[in-house]
Amino acid sequence: MSRPELHWFKSSYSSSNEPGDCVEVATTPTTVHVRDSKTPRTAHLTVTSATWVNFLALVGGRR
Repeated sequence: MSRPELHWFKSSYSSSNEPGDCVEVATTPTTVHVRDSKTPRTAHLTVTSATWVNFLALVGGRR
């Protein structure tokens, strides 16, 4: 089974002013993928959409 190409974008939670120094995110209907923009060809973190929502609530102080 082939995996569709992920479409990466700079996370709105990435606040670095340095070019290329940010967190990039790619989403699918059931998962969120997170990677370091400085090393895009290395491994990245994959979590469920529900886990990502919970993470953002925790770091955003909404929980």
